Parts: sequence; C-alpha cells; structure tokens
Amino acid sequence: MSRNFAISLLAATTFFISGCDKGTEGNASAPVPSGPIEPIAAPNGGDWTQVVTPTAEGGFLMGNPDAPVKLVEFGSMTCPHCREFDEAAMKSITDTYVKSGRVSFEFRNFVRDGLDLTASVVARCGGPASFFGLTNQLFADQPQMFEKVQAADPAQLNAIEALPPAQKLPRFAELAGLKQWAALRGLPSAKLDQCLADQGQIDRLVQMQSDATSTYELSGTPSFLLNGAVVELGGSGTIWNQVEGKLREALGS
Repeated sequence: MSRNFAISLLAATTFFISGCDKGTEGNASAPVPSGPIEPIAAPNGGDWTQVVTPTAEGGFLMGNPDAPVKLVEFGSMTCPHCREFDEAAMKSITDTYVKSGRVSFEFRNFVRDGLDLTASVVARCGGPASFFGLTNQLFADQPQMFEKVQAADPAQLNAIEALPPAQKLPRFAELAGLKQWAALRGLPSAKLDQCLADQGQIDRLVQMQSDATSTYELSGTPSFLLNGAVVELGGSGTIWNQVEGKLREALGS
C-alpha cells in the first residue's frame, strides 16, 4: 500500500456526508446447521465477552476465537447507520450471542475520511482491552464530534489539510475534541499522541479498507460477513433485525 494512497484518503474532507450506506448486498449466506448449536463455556468459568483478540485482517474479535458462528462487521466511525446499528445491536450481540460461546464478533474499521481515520486510531490506541468500549462510546458521541468539526473555520480545515498525514491526525483530534474525550476515558495524552503520529497504524487502517473493498466488493457501511460470506441486506426490517435473522439461521434456532 503506497503512502500516496494514504495521503489521498486523508484529503477527503467531506467527512461523514458521503459513502455511508445501509448495508451491502452480498452473494451468499451461512449454511444452516442440522440442529441447534449448544452454548460453549468459557475456560475457567470466564466470560467470553472479556476475551478480545486482534485478528490477522486487522480487526478486533470479541468472544470465542473458535466459535462455530463468526460475525464480522465492517464499520465506519463517521457513518450514522453504523452508529444506529451499534446502539440497536451491541447489547444483544454481547449478552445473547457472544457470551454463549457460539458466536464471535469481529469489528474491522472501514475508514472513509480523515475524521474517520482519526477516530479509528483513537479507538484502537488502547489495544484490545479497551477497543470495544471506546468504539461504543465514540459512536454514542458521534453527533457531538460532527458538531465540533462543522463549526470549524474553513481556513483552519485547509491549513490542517496541508499537513503531512502523521501531523494531520493530531490536529483533527484537537478539532473534534477527541484528545480531551480520550483523556477522560483513561487514555493518556502522551499515548494518544504516539498513536496519532504512528504512520504504520495509519497505513494499516487504509490497507484494511482497501482489502475489504477488493476482496468483498463492499460499497457501504455497515457491511457484514457471516462465516466468511457477505450478508445480504436491503430487505424489510432494521439492519440489526436482518443480521440477527441470519445469525439465528446459522445457529439453527
């Protein structure tokens, strides 16, 4: 992945307005098991929702790594539909599905613009242990983040755009109030500064978006894989209702 590609993505200052869709039509669904899949206990009486591991694709996976049903979300931190899905779905995903050990849930950042990239770095900066908590809170505070950016002086935005990528993200974070936001949630400012200036992390996130697009032909967020197959959306009901229906089929329930 070239540095120029990362720079061109960061130059997109339309932020959250374009590119967010209610989902992506896929080409397959997970096979239906012959009978209901039984719960799988976590080791040593533990809780699968507390098991979070990085994946080879760059995401973070919550739950049983060997769960028979694997749900993957491609989400954007500046996508209002992703925020709606997070609000509607995450409690059920964790309490009903992940805790049972039958389903794992992986989130892969699908960055669309400079603010999205900045927020994604913030969410990932504390590593696996804090990723899902920070992601959930960023979605909850998405409207306030938008308001701060919309209130910025256009000349200030232009000045930020003229900076190299590793300097650009810290300025976006300041503009959106994300530095103070992160500090209030236990992420030290010095640590966040390191993350925002980490060109390797920036390149990794851009590459994840490129890989998702080329491999699965995704055109919007949120989009989903269920046991490796793109989930078809666009029918009746909310995104979560449609995804949960597919989950139940995959679990044989």
